Amino acid sequence: MDMTAAVLRGVGDLSLRRVPRPEPGPGEVLLKVEANTICGTDLRIISGAKTAGVRPGVIMGHEFAGRVAAVGDGVEGVDVGVQATCSIVLSCGRCARCLAGREHLCESLRLFGYEIDGGMAEYLLVPREAMERGNLVLAPRELEPTTLALAEPVSCCLNGARQFRVRPGDSVAVLGTGPIGLLHVALAKLAGATRIVAVGRPGRLDPAVELGATHALSAQGEDLTREVLRLTGGGADVAVVAVGDPALADQALQIAAIGGRVNYFAGFPKGSTALMEPNVIHYRELQVTGGSNARRADVRRAVELLSSGALDVASLVTHRFPLAEIDAAIAAVRQRAGLKVAVVPS
Repeated sequence: MDMTAAVLRGVGDLSLRRVPRPEPGPGEVLLKVEANTICGTDLRIISGAKTAGVRPGVIMGHEFAGRVAAVGDGVEGVDVGVQATCSIVLSCGRCARCLAGREHLCESLRLFGYEIDGGMAEYLLVPREAMERGNLVLAPRELEPTTLALAEPVSCCLNGARQFRVRPGDSVAVLGTGPIGLLHVALAKLAGATRIVAVGRPGRLDPAVELGATHALSAQGEDLTREVLRLTGGGADVAVVAVGDPALADQALQIAAIGGRVNYFAGFPKGSTALMEPNVIHYRELQVTGGSNARRADVRRAVELLSSGALDVASLVTHRFPLAEIDAAIAAVRQRAGLKVAVVPS
């Protein structure tokens, strides 16, 4: 039996193909994909700007939600018909990074949608190794599939948020109001921040306010610094760089309060550099961190927050396309149409 899938055959070559539908072997689970949201990383993979860990011939899609369609022999506690998603990070569990609690930075890391076939297809196989590692996450209650698919980017934001830990009463500045920046705004509100300043493109300021920003700016350069300092009363307790603009690396330091936490969450262009004044970190005692990928625990927490309604970010998904219109879906992301684009196979 065949299925339709978006297969990456090479740089710039993503196309729909008829491929064999996987069947679950012992210890494996088959998901019928219900939604797959698309992010900027997908565009970088397609264009060849990101090649590390990407297998030619892979079925793309790493932000997916599905429903258990079949289970292999030996699988227990997984019922057919239950909604589910996966931690996309398949780690070895044995290397120094894994043993230090950083499985998401595993030395032999493999990712769904990069090396392991992902969610831009009618069906997705959760391989035995992923099942044994506990990557499958069942939804505790029914969710809109496009909302459950957001568990992956939410989990990544949760991993980043662990580095800087927003505390009740904090002021937070989020630089970038794309989907990731908007998720950081929503999480800052959930954590109890009282002042949240979102900085980004004019067309995405209203969504930032809807998700919890107390102020939304389209300022740049010195105006940005001056306004954030004014609105936060001298500096943000937390500054999150949520867009890969190297110029913001130094600006995030400038807008941070004494003892503030600065997080470079966004991925920057490969080989990019930034000029910054290290004395700002030294004399203001700033903490500077990064954030990449997510742990299985982050994915489970993301599903819990989405399922409970504590984190209501369903409005991020503004465009839906059938799998048959994958080219139009990719074009919509490239043209920054709306906020988040989803592919719905059925």
